[in-house]
Formats: sequence, C-alpha cells, structure tokens
Amino acid sequence: MIPEKQILVVEDEAIMAMDIQRRLKSLGYQVPVIVCSGEEAIEKAKENKPDLVLMDINLYGGINGIEAASKIHSFSDIPIIFLTAYSDNETLQQAKIIEPFAYMIKPFKDRDLQLNLEIAFYKHTMEKKLKEKNQWLISIIESIGDAVIATDPEGMIRLMNPIAEALTGWKNDEALGKPLESVFNIIGERTDIKIESPVTKVIREDIFYGLADHTILITKGGIKRSVDIIGSTIKTDGNKIIGVVLVFYDITGRIKIDEMMNISDKC
Repeated sequence: MIPEKQILVVEDEAIMAMDIQRRLKSLGYQVPVIVCSGEEAIEKAKENKPDLVLMDINLYGGINGIEAASKIHSFSDIPIIFLTAYSDNETLQQAKIIEPFAYMIKPFKDRDLQLNLEIAFYKHTMEKKLKEKNQWLISIIESIGDAVIATDPEGMIRLMNPIAEALTGWKNDEALGKPLESVFNIIGERTDIKIESPVTKVIREDIFYGLADHTILITKGGIKRSVDIIGSTIKTDGNKIIGVVLVFYDITGRIKIDEMMNISDKC
C-alpha cells in the first residue's frame, strides 16, 4: 500500500485553512498540521519534513510566504505551491524567483488543486531522479584517471574533473562559465601560436583523436605541458549537439623519453 503523502498547509485565514485541509484529506492526503505564519512554516518544514508545502504568499507576521519558501529551500528541496488571492504581475514575478512548482489563485476548484498536486509530485520525482543521475555521472567523471573538460556548444566550460584541475591549474568553480580558450590555453610547439579551438574541430568532425602535432598546454601558472587530446560531441537522443567533452593527457614525460632514446640511437 502506497503511504499517503503529507502536506503542510500555511494559511493565515482560519476558515480558508480548514477548507483546504478538508479538500486535501478528501483527495487522500495527510494534513497533520496547519500553520499561519512564515516562521512556523520554516519550523514545521524542518520538524515534519512534509512531502509538499501549500504556501499562502501574503502572510501576517515577520516574513511572507515567498521569504519563508526561500528559507525552506535553503535546507530542503520540498516542493512548494504558492497560494494567493492576488494575481498582479509584481507578486507573480517575486514568486517566480523561488521557482515554485505551481502558483494557484484563490479561490480554486478541487480539480485544479488535485492536478497541481499531481503535477508537482511528478515533477519533483523526475527532478530528483535527474539530480541523482547527474550526481552519479559527475562522480564517474571525477573518478576517471584522465583529465576531462566538458563545455556547451559555444565552448563555455560546464565541468572539469580533478585531473583537469591539476593539469590546467584552474579550479572547477573558477573555470565554470568561462570560455574554454581562457582555461585550456593550447598552442602548437613548433609554431608557438594558438591552434584551432578543439570545440570548433569536434563540432565539425564529431570526434577527433589528437588535435595537432606537439600540442602544448600553458597552465594558469605559465607552465608548459605537452598534451594529447581526444574530443567528442555530447548529443541528445535526437542527435542534437548539446556540448563537447575533451579528454587530455600529459605526455611531457613520454616525449622526453622519446627524445633521449633518439639521441641514444644517434650515438
């Protein structure tokens, strides 16, 4: 048997609050408590950990529903549906900042309430699964023994793993959102000038193995490393390019060994 979902009702009009509680119970939801202030809403969200919060925007007291929702989101991903008797644009814009799962104008019908709740729970479940999947993928990328950088199609960095941080000298947090060229500064050893952007090359060719002969990566600290690079596009099921992933290796040591062996052979 699927357990009933618990909903926290935050409404400062007693009659309206009791009516909402009655409606929710008739739809099969638990409503163990009703609170009438933003402060109480935050406290009960921490204590009871409800599955969803129905939050009136215009509450009496120190903080309104929007501020209370913001504080709840600071410690929990509980989905929130805003309730209000006002549909003015200013209120709507303020509410959007909190990214509520729905925005309902009072009075509302039972069917509207049921649909918004079902959509909110479904959306929350999908977002949670996506978040878990993304975290799983990030964990895999971070554990890879090679340097990895991912960008969007325009070449803006979206992710770097620890090995990439070590080789470039840039931390992931400071590199995010920057153009690839400003972090992954590569030149041709023989020409000593910038070579073709790996993003441009991979979007054109879909995948490449090796960008150019004797590619040099200049780190944030100015250190030069010989690198080998593999690039590939990131695509959706519809074959749309949504990004680029680069895997690169420090081959400085290997090149030095090759050079020593060549000198030894000549001798």
